[in-house]
Amino acid sequence: MQSTPQAVRKQLAQGKPDPVYVIIGDDDVEMSRLATDISALIEDELRAFNLERMYATDKSVTPAAIVESARTFPMLGDRRVVVVLRAERLLKPKRRGKAAEEAIATEDDEPAGDVEVLEAYLKEPESRTTLVFVAADVDRTRRLYKTLHKQATIVECWGLRGVKDGKPDLRQVARVAETLVRQAVTDAGQQIDSRASRLIAERAGTDIATLRGDVERLLLYSAGKPKIELKDVQEIVSDETAQDDWAVTTAIQRGDTAEALRQLGLALESGGVPYMILGQLGWFVREKLSMSDPRRVPAAVDALFRTDIDLKSSGGDPRVLLERLVVELSSR
Repeated sequence: MQSTPQAVRKQLAQGKPDPVYVIIGDDDVEMSRLATDISALIEDELRAFNLERMYATDKSVTPAAIVESARTFPMLGDRRVVVVLRAERLLKPKRRGKAAEEAIATEDDEPAGDVEVLEAYLKEPESRTTLVFVAADVDRTRRLYKTLHKQATIVECWGLRGVKDGKPDLRQVARVAETLVRQAVTDAGQQIDSRASRLIAERAGTDIATLRGDVERLLLYSAGKPKIELKDVQEIVSDETAQDDWAVTTAIQRGDTAEALRQLGLALESGGVPYMILGQLGWFVREKLSMSDPRRVPAAVDALFRTDIDLKSSGGDPRVLLERLVVELSSR
């Protein structure tokens, strides 16, 4: 069954969640928020017992392990939530060999055993468990997805595009983008000139990640101003500043410390504001690292907090402080 984030949140507010959800798309922020909203079904004091987050990238997280967790009875409460992140490893596994990649998947090419255990669970899910799969994409030709499509609630979050495939209505995309910009600015307690919000939307095109990144940088840049003007946006999304907006965080995500330091140097030499760069690194930790490797988040947050204090108290050269932070965030 197809649904929307808004419809799912209405279900949650009524206390009537479905037994299985599949959240897919390219809007990492919305997907993360929705998974968090479902997780909030469990009271804070019971989360240690009744909320489990699993990463499909871990070898120990097999279909059988997921089913075992989902079949576990809740403790002290009446519901258990199991969230499987990076589920594209299960729902869109890589095919082996060129011939296999070009082949059309059929029911016969599905691996037996473990997957069948999960398929059996989907047909008869535990009534006291809400199982959530969060994936960047799925292979719609595989038998497992076909079972999910019949038995689960599918929520697609394709950001500004609305759908994964097909030619988007660019006018509609622009209207949605401008609405998101204005809402974010309003939530920050500011106002924005209509030309400024339009420019941010045009710069993003159909890329929701670019839009969210530009808005966050804009809010950092214009913090304290009652109204954001066109010139503020031009400072943020000019050709010079937009060329490698996220080169530092991209290199960090790859674990390429040398390239991250090189890009940091280029950003600072071209007039990058240390606080804006720190804001980008904070966004990376909150939105990317928390999804890809949550075990590193506590140390990363400590490093961000320490760097923020040092910058505000002139505790060292800003470049040196940011370089130290980049090294720490790049380390595995």
